[in-house]
Amino acid sequence: MKKLLLALGLMAGVARAETGPFQPTDDSLKQYQCPEWFRDAKFGIWAHWGPQCVPEQDSWYARRLYEHDGFDDKKGVPTGPSRANKYHLEHYGHPSKFGFKDIIPLWTAEKWDPERLMALYKKAGAKYFVSLGVHHDNFALYDSKLCRWNAAGMGPKCDVVARWQQAATKEGLRFGITEHLAASWWFYSATKGADKTGPLAGVPYDGNDPRYADLYWSGNEKPSFRYYGEDVPAAHKIKWGQRIEEIVDRYHPDLLYSDSPLPYPAEAGRQMLAHFYNDNIQQHGGKLEAVYNCKQDAEGRWVRDLERGVMEGINPEPWQTDTCIGNWYYTAGYKYKSSAAVIHMLIDIVSKNGNLLLNFPQHADGTLDQEAETILADLATWMPVNGEAIYATRPWKVYGEGPTKLGKGHFGGLNDTGNYKPSDIRFTQSKDGKTLYALALGWPKSGMLLVRSLAAPAGKVTGASLLGHAGQLKWTQTDAGLEVELPTQPPCAHAVTLKILGEALQPVPLAIETAIAPETDGSIVLDPDAAELHGAKLRVEERHDHKYLAAWDKPADWPSWQIKFPAKAAYEVTLTYSAASSDKTAFVMECAGQKLTGIASRTADWFAYNKLKLGRLEITAAGQQELTLRPADAAQWKALNIRSIKLKKIE
Repeated sequence: MKKLLLALGLMAGVARAETGPFQPTDDSLKQYQCPEWFRDAKFGIWAHWGPQCVPEQDSWYARRLYEHDGFDDKKGVPTGPSRANKYHLEHYGHPSKFGFKDIIPLWTAEKWDPERLMALYKKAGAKYFVSLGVHHDNFALYDSKLCRWNAAGMGPKCDVVARWQQAATKEGLRFGITEHLAASWWFYSATKGADKTGPLAGVPYDGNDPRYADLYWSGNEKPSFRYYGEDVPAAHKIKWGQRIEEIVDRYHPDLLYSDSPLPYPAEAGRQMLAHFYNDNIQQHGGKLEAVYNCKQDAEGRWVRDLERGVMEGINPEPWQTDTCIGNWYYTAGYKYKSSAAVIHMLIDIVSKNGNLLLNFPQHADGTLDQEAETILADLATWMPVNGEAIYATRPWKVYGEGPTKLGKGHFGGLNDTGNYKPSDIRFTQSKDGKTLYALALGWPKSGMLLVRSLAAPAGKVTGASLLGHAGQLKWTQTDAGLEVELPTQPPCAHAVTLKILGEALQPVPLAIETAIAPETDGSIVLDPDAAELHGAKLRVEERHDHKYLAAWDKPADWPSWQIKFPAKAAYEVTLTYSAASSDKTAFVMECAGQKLTGIASRTADWFAYNKLKLGRLEITAAGQQELTLRPADAAQWKALNIRSIKLKKIE
C-alpha cells in the first residue's frame, strides 16, 4: 500500500509526507550534517561486482556487447564493432539469441568468501565497506521483491548484499550500498537495435523481445539523451524511487551512493533522500548517521562524490573520491595502480578533507587476483605505522606543498604515474588541533627532509618525531623551513609521516613554483599534469595507470610548459603520442626562439603510443623558457593525445 500511494503521489506530482525531520525539499535537506564516523573513517573499500564481470572484458559489457556498428558522429566515420561485441560473438554467439540475460546465469560466485575478504579489508585499514546494489544492468544483487532479475533467484542464488552486510558487521565496519539504476533506461537502449551490416543484419537483438522488458526496459529505442536525462518516462522515475527505497527499507545502510547527480529530484529523488535520512535516524535512536553520496554539488544536502578525481584544494565540506585499483568490473589485462599510488592518493585526498572509497575488482567466482591481495597487504603494513595521521584527522590551514601539479574534478587529478617526489608533502592535524602531521610522499636520498611551510615565521616548532621510528630526530627550524635529519632507513615504504608539535603554527605562504627543473641525469620530462592548457576542450585524462593530454581535436587549443634551464645545453627532444583517428598530423614545437616540426603517424589505438624524435634543441643560457606545442596547419589538424615530451641532455 505504501508503494502504491507513493506511485500515485508521484504521478500526481505530489510528494508524500515523511515521518521524521526531513521533508523532500531542498530547504529541509539542508539540515543535513555529515556524521563524525564518516569524517573520521577516511578509507572505505567497495565491491563493484556483478554479472558484468563474467566475460572479464568491459565495465559496460551489458551495453557494449550490442554495439556492432559504432559510428563517430564528430568525424563522420564508422568505427566498427566494439571490443565487447567482438568477444561476445566469438564466445557466446549473436545477441539476437544470446544476450546479457544469458550472461546472468553464468555468474555463480562459486569461490566467494565474504568473511575472508572482509577480514583482509579491515586489516588493510578500511573503516567502511560498500556493496554494489544494482548497476546500469538493472540486476539487483539483493533479494528484491520488485525485480525478478536478482541474485537471490538467479546466478549466485543468494542475497549478495545481505552476506556482505553480515561480514562487514562482524568486522565492525560501517556498511553502505551503491545504486546505478538511473542510467539503466538509456543504457539498455543498445539492446533494441540490430546489426546494420554483416550476415545477421536486421535481425533484432534480444532486447526487442517483450518477455525481457522488465530487464531491458521498453520505450527506450531512441533516447534523446545520454546517461541520466530528465526526459525518461514518468513510470521509470517512479520505479527508480521504489527500487531505491526498497534497498533502504531492507538493509538500512549507513551510506547510500548514487552513480549520478541526485536522480529525478522533482519526482522521486528528494523523496527518496528524505526517506533515507529519516529511516537512518530511526535506526540510530534519533541520531543521524547517514551519508548520501552523489555526483553533484552538495550545498549542505549530502556528501559530494568525485569519480576518479580529487578536489584542487581543501574543501570546506567533507567529500569522497570513488576510484578503483583497476577497472570497475574485473577486466583481463587491465593494469592496476601501484601500492604507492594508492597510498599517495589516500594521503592527498585526506589532506583536502576527503575520503577514499576504493574498489578491488573480483573475478566472477568471487576471488581477488594476487596483485590485488598484494596491494591489500601493503596497505596492511603501511596503515598501522601512519594511521595516526589519517584516521580522525582534519585538514590543516593548507593541504600541502611540493612541485607536483594535479588536476581537479571528475576523472582528473589522481596522480597514478609515480610522479610524486619526497618534496611533495601533505598535511593533516588532530581534531583538537594540537598535533600536526606532515606526510612526505617519498624518502629523500639525501637523508634530509625540508618542510618549507614551517619556516621560522610559521611559529615555534617544539618537537618533531617520525611515526614508526623509536629514536629521536635531529631537527632545526630555519628561515628555509623545518629541516629534519632522517634515520638511515625509512620505517615503511611509499610515504612517511612527521609528527610535529608547536605553538600557534601557521603555514608560511610559499611562492608557487611552476617551472619544471631537470632530473638528476639532466633530462627534462614534460608531463600532462605540468602543462598549462589553452582553449576550451583540451584536458588531462587518466587511463591504464597513466595520464595524457586528451581531446586535442580543436586546432585553437594548445598546451605549454614552463621550463627552468640551469645552464647552456643541448637536448634531443622526443614526443610520445597516440593518433588513432588520422595519419600524418603535423605540429610545431617552439622553445627559446627555435621551432621543431613533426608529423604524427596513425597509431593502433588511443593507448598504443609512438615515440617521435623532433630533433635538437639548443639552449644558449640559463633561465626560464616556455615550450609550446601547436598545430602546423589548423585546416589539416586531426586529433592527438600527448603522453609526454622528453628533453634528453646530449651536451
